[in-house]
Amino acid sequence: MKKTILAVSALVALGSLPSAAWADLAFNIGAVTDYRYRGISQTRLKPAIQGGIDYSNGGLYLGTWASNIKWIKDSGGDDSVELDLYGGYKGEITKGLGYDVGLLTYQYPGNKLGDVSGFANANTTEIYGALSFGPATLKYSHSVSNLFGFVDSKNSGYLDLSASFDLGSGFSLAPHIGHQSVAHNSAYSYTDYSLTLTKDFGNGLALSVAAIGTDNKKVAGVPAYYYAPTDKSLEKATLVVGAKYTF
Repeated sequence: MKKTILAVSALVALGSLPSAAWADLAFNIGAVTDYRYRGISQTRLKPAIQGGIDYSNGGLYLGTWASNIKWIKDSGGDDSVELDLYGGYKGEITKGLGYDVGLLTYQYPGNKLGDVSGFANANTTEIYGALSFGPATLKYSHSVSNLFGFVDSKNSGYLDLSASFDLGSGFSLAPHIGHQSVAHNSAYSYTDYSLTLTKDFGNGLALSVAAIGTDNKKVAGVPAYYYAPTDKSLEKATLVVGAKYTF
């Protein structure tokens, strides 16, 4: 689920960033034809505008990221923006074996989803840990709150394996497979997969195309979290085209 200049000002005001940290800031802005997160469309199969800011100092990193969404309003709540805040530390255990640990909170200001029957507040916080070796990364994310509006879903987990292969001439290929386990809501647990081809033009601009899908099926007799009001399947296989500029 990734970032604005107002967020940096807020971090400085809170003392989270030293005043001399500006050289370590990276900004990004982009657009995608469908905002897919863990295989599920967050925008009812529609495009999204996204952007964020990242700060790093050695192994320490902090960041914020934002995107438009539709799923909360489609579920009866009242919010059309996702704001992510995250921080962590990454380094090497031994030569070639890296680690990354941190915390990520997904905020949906004023979402009111908890007032809707069958739903909990959409705000979600996860802790995560990852190991990387060569081109491959294995990561586990664990929710310390309810997960994206699911009632009684604390301690849900997402395990994913991904890799990135340099094809030369600015091209890279990234396969991915992940499994979302939804605590006490096992009918909504599923596996997602993707294959992303990216072209980095070397001037901050990158274009990508991703084939994305899941093994999820509609669950009869219970709230259809992965279906829009028009009964569109939010997890159906698709191609997503994206553009991102980093500066």
